[in-house]
Amino acid sequence: MAGFLFTSLVWYETSMGTGSEVDGWFRALEHPLKAEMERVREIVLGADDRVTETIKWKTPTFMYEGNIASFNPRAKAHVSLLFHTGASIPGNHSLLEGGGETARYARFDDLDDVEAKRGQLEAVVRAWCAMKDGA
Repeated sequence: MAGFLFTSLVWYETSMGTGSEVDGWFRALEHPLKAEMERVREIVLGADDRVTETIKWKTPTFMYEGNIASFNPRAKAHVSLLFHTGASIPGNHSLLEGGGETARYARFDDLDDVEAKRGQLEAVVRAWCAMKDGA
């Protein structure tokens, strides 16, 4: 089943449920931190083979047994990655910001910051997967 997305004043067709829809989203993206967002994407997907991605809420969303995290492309001063139920992820993850009962955010200022936080990001994704597996 094909769908259509609208991003940065560009329409493009996507194949639903495949990484190619996210590839198309990134091709159409006009953002000052696009390279940083793409690197965060690589790290999240590489952290655990079970993690998949799709477009939800008009943005790339990472999933394993539920929604792990989504980009907030409206943030322009930094890359903002929303962990939808980040407060429930076990462990002490200094990468995750926020004090509410549910969501947490990870923030990346530039490529150097992404690389500096790579291990922390991988740990958060792995903790999510382990939690979902009941470990």
